[in-house]
Amino acid sequence: MISTQSELLKPLSNEQLEQYKRDGYIIIKKGCSADLIDAFNRHIFELRSAPLDETPDWARTSEKARYSTRLFNPHQHDSFSRQVMKLPVVRGALAQLMEKEAVCVQSMFFYKEPGSPGQAAHQDYYYIKNDPMTMVAAWIAMEEQVDVENGCLWIIPGTHKLGLLPHGKVKNLEEHEEWTDETEGIDLSQQIPVIMEKGDILFFHELLIHSSNRNRSIDRWRRSYVCHYIREDSAVTLREDLREKYTLV
Repeated sequence: MISTQSELLKPLSNEQLEQYKRDGYIIIKKGCSADLIDAFNRHIFELRSAPLDETPDWARTSEKARYSTRLFNPHQHDSFSRQVMKLPVVRGALAQLMEKEAVCVQSMFFYKEPGSPGQAAHQDYYYIKNDPMTMVAAWIAMEEQVDVENGCLWIIPGTHKLGLLPHGKVKNLEEHEEWTDETEGIDLSQQIPVIMEKGDILFFHELLIHSSNRNRSIDRWRRSYVCHYIREDSAVTLREDLREKYTLV
């Protein structure tokens, strides 16, 4: 576990930086403490389990979807979500990857209860155009184990070097949500699962092809907190809802 100040400022080794350039992703093991994750999970649960008329507008959903609909952009409204968004280890890693300070433009808290579908293979840049292209996602595992059974991420290493590929309609609606789009022109049999433990943080390039499948477990959720960051001198170009930059200081 990373703990010292110098490790927080520069948590990535030269080998990890080279891996990111080569493969488009790296993992910091136990980058977030289990205590913080447990507290954050409780906080989000309490937000969504309050009576609907007492739930803030930004967190409100239907009674049926309380623990299934992902929470979009909690960092824009909630101080605890911003605290996790700007973990020192995340700030330090992003500064190493970007060679400048990063800012956050999007966050999502995923529940992914048993039986829920995943998202088809895609590249984040398809949904969040930014100029210059600098975006990196940080995906924090919020469960004891994130694996194939409960719907882990799948990635194709090195695909961040292919540029933006065409995206079309989702093909396997049994496995994936229908409202998204799917990367075309790539052999998806090359995907590998990203197995993670509580507190692990996956950083990946905005052009890395990634997906998730249905949660096939009986009683295991796959909660995660995912934030998208761009370099401080970059800007989101087409999404008015993601134009505001949130500093990590």
